Amino acid sequence: MVIIPAIDLKDGKCVRLRQGRADDVTVYGDDPADQARAWADQGASELHVVDLDGAFAGEPRHAQVICRIIEAFRGPVEVGGGIRNMDCLRTVIESGAARAIIGSAALEDPEFLTAAYEEFGEKIAVGIDARNGFVQTKGWVETTQVKAVDLASAVAKIGIKTIVYTDTATDGMLGGPNLSQMASICDAASGCEITASGGISSPYDIQNLKALERANLRAAIVGKALYDECTTLREMNLAAL
Repeated sequence: MVIIPAIDLKDGKCVRLRQGRADDVTVYGDDPADQARAWADQGASELHVVDLDGAFAGEPRHAQVICRIIEAFRGPVEVGGGIRNMDCLRTVIESGAARAIIGSAALEDPEFLTAAYEEFGEKIAVGIDARNGFVQTKGWVETTQVKAVDLASAVAKIGIKTIVYTDTATDGMLGGPNLSQMASICDAASGCEITASGGISSPYDIQNLKALERANLRAAIVGKALYDECTTLREMNLAAL
């Protein structure tokens, strides 16, 4: 399993939100590129970046910052947040992102998702954010009546190879991931590689994810637990072996 540190961007800074709430933000640094370099130095092989302002606004807002992050990290960086049309998507890909994560638009504009996959192939990932099993959109502001497992199945049929699944109720809470829902997502999209996100806070959580014995559960995103020094990237990497 691959451990992927997260960098969330808001107002040009490196932050974490509690359960995705824009009014519950903690700032961890003024220079996200420095943080990217630090994660690389600590042994990160991949990096997860979310443009939070872009997610709320519906279009990316941190293009220059993301370019600096990618240059500083010097490894694969996946980028999401506000990618809802081809112009925005091309901007992210051209910045050097290894993968562009399409979130809200995967549900709201399946024609765009299909066109994105046809043009960029495995550079396209889908981000599925859900609370109580139902998909949330627009930076987790709106909760739909669509089940996350149904969306996972649908995007897998398009040909998407990577799904980033975030359980929004556990995100930033340091209480562990939603294991049953994660297993269900893996089963619903058996042809996709799944990245787990939300609540992952200790090596024990990594062991529990591995114990699900889902071959397509490839990676886990860790954010607040690393920033709050609840654990270290080295400890998480060791648990993932």
